[in-house]
Amino acid sequence: MSKPAIYKVIFHNQGQVYEMYAKQIFQSDLWGFLEVEEFVFGERTQVVVDPSEEKLKAQFEGVIRSFVPLHSIIRIDEVERLGQAKISEAKGGTNVMPFPVPMPEK
Repeated sequence: MSKPAIYKVIFHNQGQVYEMYAKQIFQSDLWGFLEVEEFVFGERTQVVVDPSEEKLKAQFEGVIRSFVPLHSIIRIDEVERLGQAKISEAKGGTNVMPFPVPMPEK
C-alpha cells in the first residue's frame, strides 16, 4: 500500500514567502485560485521549537481550506517526507513589479 502524497507549496503572501505542507491541492472552482487542504505540520516531539512554524500553526489553526491565487504560487513539489513549514522574507532586488498591485492608500 502506497503512502499518501504530501505536497510542499511555496507561495508569496504580503511580502513574505510561505513554505507549507499539505495532503491535498487542486484547481479551484473559483477562477484563478488553487485550493490547499489538510495542512500538515511537524510533530512536537522535538525539544527545539521553530517560531516561524509556530506562527504558521497559529495562523492556519481551524482552517479547512485555503484559496491561494495562482499568480502567488512559486512552486509545488510532491515530497516523500514532511519538512519544516516556514515563513521567510521575500527578497527584492528586481525591477519587475508583481501583478496585481494593491491600490495605494490615500
